[in-house]
Amino acid sequence: MLDTQIKCLKDLNLFRTAPNLNALQRKNLLEELFIHMDQADWFTLGIMASSKQIAISNLRQIEFFFDWPSMTIASEPNQTGPVFLKGNQKTNDVYIRIEGNLGEGILISCQKDSKDGFTETFGPFPLNIFRGNN
Repeated sequence: MLDTQIKCLKDLNLFRTAPNLNALQRKNLLEELFIHMDQADWFTLGIMASSKQIAISNLRQIEFFFDWPSMTIASEPNQTGPVFLKGNQKTNDVYIRIEGNLGEGILISCQKDSKDGFTETFGPFPLNIFRGNN
């Protein structure tokens, strides 16, 4: 179901799982996200998905979308089920764990190198937001 009340990144904070977005919402949210990302030194990602394959596929889409080098999967579960993927652009490491009841979506945290730098997390974004045209 499309939520027409989403007008800015802060509106996403109200959701446990990513809402559906129309093309204008997607465009506006990405433009706002880019402003925050321009002020960051590096990023962490959280991907909540129904399987590790879906999470890894979304990770690779994000890397392609932002032209980031591929991160290395450092740890992944042998079991199947819903997962949380945590990617750290600074260390290049990705950890995946089985975790249910999280919802679905992508979280992006803008990080600063300085200890007093402000860290802000945005999302959850729909899993398809960083695919070309959707």
